[in-house]
Amino acid sequence: MPNEFQSLRGKLLLDGGQLQGSGFHRAVVLICHHDVEGAFGLVLNQRSKSTMAEVFEGELPIVLKKEPLFFGGPVQGSALSYLHSDTFLLQANVLPNLRLGHAIEDVLELGGTFSKTQRLRFFAGYSGWGAGQLEAEMERGAWVLHPATLDLVFDDASESLWRRILLSQGGKSKLLANSPEDLSSN
Repeated sequence: MPNEFQSLRGKLLLDGGQLQGSGFHRAVVLICHHDVEGAFGLVLNQRSKSTMAEVFEGELPIVLKKEPLFFGGPVQGSALSYLHSDTFLLQANVLPNLRLGHAIEDVLELGGTFSKTQRLRFFAGYSGWGAGQLEAEMERGAWVLHPATLDLVFDDASESLWRRILLSQGGKSKLLANSPEDLSSN
């Protein structure tokens, strides 16, 4: 009997040690959408050196100009996505109180709000998988699963996120977290 489809939406995928040499080496990917037709995710721990003001051609609200831009993945590098969180976010579509969006009009509107609990993160490009592709990668152990939380999604120390999450899991994941950057030097 075939396995019943289980969506990974709202989960984190961590490089399971098999992705060296790819854009996903030591990546932490938030799965924002996943169904039988494929998956969409954003890499949380690959911050670019650019800010929104440096890459956005139009006028931005002042509060958004210094926001960093993250590499969301290797697909459509010019596509803008954002994650938005607030205390009571009714249009949440990834996790409770977390919404994925793409419309620049919405970004401009969010920049004009004054909520002290609002959090935003911006991404250029995204990570995408066709039908069955992510499931096949999971079966061969390319990814380690971890539950997503708002604190992990908006973690300010994103460059160490992969290692810290694996250490928290213990066991084999702890060994992976402590492995050298280049496994051939081990």
